[in-house]
Amino acid sequence: RKDDLWIVTYPRSGTSLTQEILWLVNNDLDYNTSAKIPLNERFPYFEFNIISDDEFLEELAELNVNNPEAMEEIKKRNIPGYEIGSVMKSPRHFKTHLPLSLLPPKLLDTCKVVYVARNPYDVSVSFFHHNKRVRAHDFKGDFNKYWELFEKDLVVYTPYWQHIQEGWQFKDHPNILFIFYENLIKDKPSVIRQIGKFLNKELTEVDINKLIDHIDYDKFQKNVPLMTKSSIAGLVNKVTQPKQRGNIGGKEEFAMDSELKHRADQWYIKNSSQIGVEFPISNAS
Repeated sequence: RKDDLWIVTYPRSGTSLTQEILWLVNNDLDYNTSAKIPLNERFPYFEFNIISDDEFLEELAELNVNNPEAMEEIKKRNIPGYEIGSVMKSPRHFKTHLPLSLLPPKLLDTCKVVYVARNPYDVSVSFFHHNKRVRAHDFKGDFNKYWELFEKDLVVYTPYWQHIQEGWQFKDHPNILFIFYENLIKDKPSVIRQIGKFLNKELTEVDINKLIDHIDYDKFQKNVPLMTKSSIAGLVNKVTQPKQRGNIGGKEEFAMDSELKHRADQWYIKNSSQIGVEFPISNAS
């Protein structure tokens, strides 16, 4: 539909935060609905049904066989995004981690797309902890092993650089807004104004300041329901996970290993220069 709005990101790139901003701006700052309806229902994850394989779903069914509510939820996890979208009212909002090359070829000709890019240092660390916790991924190993897989494009949704390149090459297309997550964190007012202009929505300074307050990390975590409450047992592993505050740079996983940091820097410099994209960070040396 012409009024569809898509957000395209590589995982762990500030997707949820940007989704909330996009949904609110596109829905005239309807904070009441935002507080009542989980983000995943307002802004469904298009390819969510392909993340969990049949074996994992069967395992979940065995663990939850005596919980009818959970069994119903497990069935819903198999519903394709296009079926969910077919019954949604306009304007529809969709989230995807698929690269643009795997989305409908005429997507940019028919609706608006916001692409959010985040530097690979922070993405890899955040995704590492996520992949360890979520049993659909169930990664076993330390960060050095994870980085090796990430670098070799053996992590879900990689290759990372090709994903970024496909968004970057359309940065000047009138129906795409390319955002660096780092800029959003450093200068929220400017990026929110960009979003308002892109969506043809007028925002006053009062509107912008209220929205910035709304997406404050602690308030966002407390007041915005991200996911439908689930009664499914066995979705996550019981692992100690550091608080993910969406920070930029300074990740101890790299700071603790100078050899890994040097290797990552060389990989970053080589690939970013080939694409012609420069993240607003100072990680690479």
